[in-house]
Amino acid sequence: MSVRSLSVRSVLGAARRRVQLSLQRRPARLRNGDPIVSFTFDDFPRTAYTAGGRILEQFGVRGTFYAAYGLRNTANESGEQFRAEDVELLLEKGHELGSHTFGHVSCRALSRAAFCEDVTKGNQAIAGASGVDAPNFAYPFGHMTVQTKRALGSGVASARSNVPGFNGPEIDLNMLLANRLYGGIDQARRMEELIAENAKRKTWLIFYTHDVQPNPSPYGCTPALFEATVACAVRHGCRILTVQKTLEYAEVQDGKAKGHVRRPVSA
Repeated sequence: MSVRSLSVRSVLGAARRRVQLSLQRRPARLRNGDPIVSFTFDDFPRTAYTAGGRILEQFGVRGTFYAAYGLRNTANESGEQFRAEDVELLLEKGHELGSHTFGHVSCRALSRAAFCEDVTKGNQAIAGASGVDAPNFAYPFGHMTVQTKRALGSGVASARSNVPGFNGPEIDLNMLLANRLYGGIDQARRMEELIAENAKRKTWLIFYTHDVQPNPSPYGCTPALFEATVACAVRHGCRILTVQKTLEYAEVQDGKAKGHVRRPVSA
């Protein structure tokens, strides 16, 4: 691909992101004065809990695991995906289970109605298998459209994007900003810079990753980097909370942040 083509794609991507950020917002304000950090895992690979979850537990904190139930008992480039016993254990330990559609599908690949059907199917699978609701959602691949933001807004407590940044003091519940936690220990300095800035701003910093293993996929991180990042957040005095606990702690006043999940609209 030519440099010119990459430049055009970059400009178009930035323009699309500005539109997504500005339209179909569901604004709320964080009412606390403390910096918050959330660690989230997408899909989720088994190592997200067996390594990442247990590192969090060693620090006495918990994370949010966005599950696409169609991936259960399968394997891909991120390794083995979650099993029923992983879900049971993480819930028993106090972690949060979030929704990530059923089939791990992109909203750009389906009609809005079909995408919302898959979101509903994913919520139902979680409730049927675990007995809990999963009010908080993450967009697969970070893909979203303005139409999807509007459709999901009536059915989820929050929808997390892959758009980097800090949340607060005003947040968009239809598009929470999140920062990738990928790679090895050489990325620790960049994570510390984000955490230090978050502590200075007293905002909400969300990290996302996939697998956590010594030789991670391009979408995961090493245990060393993950542990260093959690330790850094503790050292900077940040509260480490799940997405749902953040909404509760920060007193986000939105009826859908209370754990009641409704069917996303499809039109």
